[in-house]
Amino acid sequence: MKLTLAEENYLKAIYHLSEAGDGGVSTNALAESMETKPASVSDMVRRLSQKGVIDYQKYKGVNISKTGKTIALSVIRKHRLWEVFLVEKLGFNWDEVHDIAEQLEHIQSPLLVERLDNFLGNPVMDPHGDPIPDKNGVFHVGPAIPLSDLKSKDKGIISGVTSDDQKLLQYLDKIKVGLGTKLIILEIEEFDGSMKIETDKKEEMFISKKTAEQLLVSKWP
Repeated sequence: MKLTLAEENYLKAIYHLSEAGDGGVSTNALAESMETKPASVSDMVRRLSQKGVIDYQKYKGVNISKTGKTIALSVIRKHRLWEVFLVEKLGFNWDEVHDIAEQLEHIQSPLLVERLDNFLGNPVMDPHGDPIPDKNGVFHVGPAIPLSDLKSKDKGIISGVTSDDQKLLQYLDKIKVGLGTKLIILEIEEFDGSMKIETDKKEEMFISKKTAEQLLVSKWP
């Protein structure tokens, strides 16, 4: 189905809002998310409803359809893959890539996206720690939880931190643990909760309980 750039942006916003809450998405919430007037939202909702990508009922809000969800996940997938490409291959900083990826996410070429995914090594996380759906719209990592919640033999991928403490970030740089680092819990010390981990670079190290509580990870197979 052919959608305009604006329609894709609205559909993506509806998907995110619906995932974050229960029930239908209100037009007011959508207007706030899109930074526009409710009247403009009403016009777009009508258009999207006519195309069958959403279902709108007055007083019950907007619900995304199966077709709409597929399209939204495709746009999100492209956005996050392009962010990985811009950071890893073109040297952009992670905070510079969002606006560029907003433009690139609307490219209509499944073959290009497939080759981009393969070129990048099929990443499951973007530079901001957000999961990347595969071509079938499936996420292969779970929601972010503190590293300290994992058990022995669990696997995870670093997706964020709970603090912007410079000393913490400098320490993580020192031990070469950052966004996207994959790890496995080898052992948990019963005495103080510290963890022995192995990273995807085959490096073993101990992480204190204090550090583990501030590191967010997504579990993965």
